[in-house]
Amino acid sequence: MVEPHSITNGGYTYIHDVDKGPIEAIDTHHVIARRNAAKSVIFNLSSFILIANPLFLFFVKDKLAMALLWSLILCAFFVKLFFQKPIEKESVIIMPAFGVQLETHYRSGRIIRRFIPIDKILKAVVNECVTPVTCYWTLSLIVRGEEELTLVFKEFRPPLKLLVPIWKALCAATDSADNPDAFTQEGSGS
Repeated sequence: MVEPHSITNGGYTYIHDVDKGPIEAIDTHHVIARRNAAKSVIFNLSSFILIANPLFLFFVKDKLAMALLWSLILCAFFVKLFFQKPIEKESVIIMPAFGVQLETHYRSGRIIRRFIPIDKILKAVVNECVTPVTCYWTLSLIVRGEEELTLVFKEFRPPLKLLVPIWKALCAATDSADNPDAFTQEGSGS
């Protein structure tokens, strides 16, 4: 087994594993969400607030309705904040003889897997998505028989620097006509 290659950028860490099997190489790419220290501080603070809330309601009996309303709003906000994206990592497993397996790993232990046969993949593309609020990059697959692009990363929006090595590996596995070396790390062609 070759030593894994890793890149850290923004809130994500990219890890590349190459496992040589008896027939062909299995190329594994992981994008892992880094834990945010500020988020854990907010979680501990909100836990304290939720524990202290019954004591507060006990001592403020005359304004119970208003205090209860504000505590419910605060609790709903924190629940939404912490359970919004319970995703730990997303992986791309490239098996050149068979296809591409896309995996989403949740913190609860649940894993969602999607397999796309190699003969159905027409091309791997890197898209720039522009919304009125933000701009981000996505890695997609053009799949034969599908009307829409298949997103490689359903939940994560890793930076371009992390998408390029995965795109190059997908192009090499699908024998795409594009030259993966023409794509630079800054996102412009040569």
